Amino acid sequence: MDALENLHNRISINRLIAPAPSGAVLENIMRAALRAADHGRLQPWRFLVIEGPGLDRLAALFVEAKADGASEAEIEKVARKPHRAPMIIVAIASPIDLPKIPVIEQVISTGAAVQNMLNAAFAQGVGAMWRTGGLAYDPIVHQGLGLSDSESIVGFLYLGSPEPDRQSAVPKHEVDKFFQRWPAD
Repeated sequence: MDALENLHNRISINRLIAPAPSGAVLENIMRAALRAADHGRLQPWRFLVIEGPGLDRLAALFVEAKADGASEAEIEKVARKPHRAPMIIVAIASPIDLPKIPVIEQVISTGAAVQNMLNAAFAQGVGAMWRTGGLAYDPIVHQGLGLSDSESIVGFLYLGSPEPDRQSAVPKHEVDKFFQRWPAD
């Protein structure tokens, strides 16, 4: 797919089924992450690839995080979240303490890596959805996934095959609504 066509037409796909990407397709997605804009070439990120029984373990971790005061329906809902796709890549900002390059730039760089993975997935016909939500900030989830105190989850990237006939249309946006010349004439 042409790079501009890919960028202009990429959409998130939330209805994902097996199979998950594998082989060269998955490697292309991973390699795209490593080409993200990165001040100082720090590569201030790491990624956890979760599939198969790992999704069950992630579901148990989510339930543990949500257990206090949650209703049975809320517990069931949170337990289903990891099973919305056959694979999840957890994007973790792992900043390096350098006064010259602020932590926020390193977190944004990790976000750029996720965006690159979304674009690489779409270019290869893989369905993808970037999600965060409260569990991305939960200390129980952080501990269970082995994050250090300085690390943070930037997102859960759900990957799989698009469910047939369930894709949304590509919305058309007006560029002038979001971009203005400065200074104004």
